[in-house]
Amino acid sequence: MNVFDERVGAPPTSSRSLGWAWLRVIVQDLSSPGRAALAIMVVFVLLSTSGWTAMRHQKPAQDPRAAAVSAWLHGSVAGRHLPNPDSASARTVTRFFASLTAAQRERLADRYPLVVGNLNGAPIPLRYAANRLALGQQQAAEIKRSHAEDLTPDGRSEALQLAHRYGSLRAPGRQILAFDPTGQGRVAEVFGDLATARRTAVVVPGVDTDILTFEKTSKPYSAPDGMAEALYDSERAADPAGHYAVIAWADYTTPDGLGLDASTGTMAEAGAVRLNAMVRALPATTSVQLFCHSYGSVLCGVGAGRLPQHKVTDIAVYGSPGMRAQNVAGLHTDARVWAARDATDWIQDVPYVEVGGLGHGPDPVSPSFGARVVSAAGAQQHTGYFASGTESLKNFTRIALGRYGQVVCASDDATCTAGAAAVA
Repeated sequence: MNVFDERVGAPPTSSRSLGWAWLRVIVQDLSSPGRAALAIMVVFVLLSTSGWTAMRHQKPAQDPRAAAVSAWLHGSVAGRHLPNPDSASARTVTRFFASLTAAQRERLADRYPLVVGNLNGAPIPLRYAANRLALGQQQAAEIKRSHAEDLTPDGRSEALQLAHRYGSLRAPGRQILAFDPTGQGRVAEVFGDLATARRTAVVVPGVDTDILTFEKTSKPYSAPDGMAEALYDSERAADPAGHYAVIAWADYTTPDGLGLDASTGTMAEAGAVRLNAMVRALPATTSVQLFCHSYGSVLCGVGAGRLPQHKVTDIAVYGSPGMRAQNVAGLHTDARVWAARDATDWIQDVPYVEVGGLGHGPDPVSPSFGARVVSAAGAQQHTGYFASGTESLKNFTRIALGRYGQVVCASDDATCTAGAAAVA
């Protein structure tokens, strides 16, 4: 079973040295179901006693988007009902907005920003505008909440942090494709022009991803937004005249710290539904390359077979705890499957097993899994795969651009590029 915490980067050294030593003894022979079950049990004991779980202050229970959807479903435009955001296909939504005047579209975005900003199939520039408005509204609400007399110091601090983050996300020039402040929050940002992109890379992050961890000032490449921006900047440096875009896609609810949720595929399954809907709503003229980090690779694994096969050309996983498949064939995808893991990544120490739904299965960089294993030389532990100068960033850039012949394999025999024709 693989359990991990993107926020802290690695288990504390004191617990790690003792805990993983126990696990190495136990998992020397995982051919026995009893040993595999024991390994999983030991992991849970370590989790409950070592204090690895990241504790986060929870926002008051509320669901602002649900309220917005309810109002939307009771609304109308020119005497017509509005499409159901939870059941209407992207194609239906596209046709609906195409039938409206520009003024009608803008009025809907102004009146229901939390709906329009998250509505697959709605015009992308309209979604950007709606999310900018929604972010402004939520920023004002958090500033107001920070002044509440009954708020604890921790609550006040969190309100101010959220207000700051909302303000950052709505800065001029930023292209927010999705935004939902409910719970810990979800968000997605676009780098580049989706309308003209021929190739669109999507960065799918792992556990403990929310509004507050979406971007970081220190080591920005370790957060979803920074990963996507680093990839986009690297593509621009390699091909200044190219037509491509990158999406930092943190638009699913991730496991909160270490524990059962991070050890099962439940949240990955729910996230895969959302990823599939987003990918299918992208312009028909673009192909898609997925870059899936840590628990995000679990999501990409369970969702691979449901994604549009004609659209998704590549799935690259890095720092992966497993993809809930026995091998590449078990993913049921026509996409090229790439895998990377740096020698400094602590996730290599956890047992790659699955018993009774716990754990995520075989190691994607193992030869038996069948992925194209690429070099990640220079990566900085579990969250440093997009750091400048790393071989992992260079390889991800080559995959994103379709320059497969330039990819550097993890081994010397260059088998990872076999049969991967370059994109014209």
